[in-house]
Amino acid sequence: MRLVLLTVRRMLGALDWPLLILLIIMAVVGMATMHSAVGNTDWRFADQFRNFMVAFAVMWAVAMLRPAFIMRTAPYFYVFGLALLLAVMYFGVTSKGATRWLDLGFIRIQPSEMMKIAVPLMLAWYFQRHAASTMRVRDFLVAGVLLLGPAALIIDQPDLGTALLVLASGFCVIYFGGLSFKLLVPVILVVTVSLGALIYYEDQICQPGVDWVVLHDYQKYRVCVLLNPGSDPLGKGFHTIQSMIAVGSGGIYGKGYMLGTQSHLDFIPERTTDFIFAVYAEEFGLYGSVMLLILYGLIVVRGLTITIRAPTQFGRLLAGAMSMMMFVYVFVNVGMVTGVLPVVGVPLPFMSYGGTALMTLGIACGLLMSVSRHQPLKD
Repeated sequence: MRLVLLTVRRMLGALDWPLLILLIIMAVVGMATMHSAVGNTDWRFADQFRNFMVAFAVMWAVAMLRPAFIMRTAPYFYVFGLALLLAVMYFGVTSKGATRWLDLGFIRIQPSEMMKIAVPLMLAWYFQRHAASTMRVRDFLVAGVLLLGPAALIIDQPDLGTALLVLASGFCVIYFGGLSFKLLVPVILVVTVSLGALIYYEDQICQPGVDWVVLHDYQKYRVCVLLNPGSDPLGKGFHTIQSMIAVGSGGIYGKGYMLGTQSHLDFIPERTTDFIFAVYAEEFGLYGSVMLLILYGLIVVRGLTITIRAPTQFGRLLAGAMSMMMFVYVFVNVGMVTGVLPVVGVPLPFMSYGGTALMTLGIACGLLMSVSRHQPLKD
């Protein structure tokens, strides 16, 4: 009996309760929004509830792992994920023009999702190994290769949304690892000039015959539709226009729970996945949307608090990357739904339907809890 009590106590002690409470509130909001998005408690609602249970179980299991063990396994996890990405190139399953999946017979997996966790883990391991020495430009170049390799393979699938999240989480590790802001100034200038040129020459470069070389045609049209959604209102601009109408029609107070006309009359495409924020914003309005963003902000702030208090370089970099990854998830999805960013297929954390994304978020939160609750690493 005493052994059982000690085991239960250890399991409960692995949880970061402030973060757990925020996640439970987020799960309740997500399930309520899913209920409205599907119109009832059909199979998608039941599946999403199961996905939440699995994600919380995985989070709990990861939270019980010590950072020392996680650090030791990081290179193997990274190499395994990279091997799966290479396998996708040769043996992957193609669906809707993209080759992103591996069919193992009993299950179909998407290795690119794994790299959202594997890349920041690997980079945190790399910087921890070099923590005792002064970081040189060569070290950051090596870190850049570790980041850009998987990102290039993911972009080639093509899966720009997942690649963006991998790049964002990996870049956060590199920046927190000591990358000088001065080195980023040229990159910022190039991006600023490129965006300005894109807007200025929109009419010329968005013509059907113009090849953007680095982007696929559908990605090019997504950017062009962002600049001018009315150019193809019944085609490629339909998603953006309808989601903006839904968000705007919610007004300040919203239309009320399950009373959104845009969603329940099937005007919002992908309303249970990428565009579920439009469903929420239409029903709960500006006030509800602000409260949701505050809730996301509290989760990110809790993650950054864990980052600051982490006793090791590995813990700080890993917790910081997981926190910023969730921030980028929210920023990109909300920007996409409101017409600020192009449509790239990034789900809204704990709201969008899907088991893989919830599993990734569960692992990320478990890693945060592991860093929060366990003792310093011992080399």
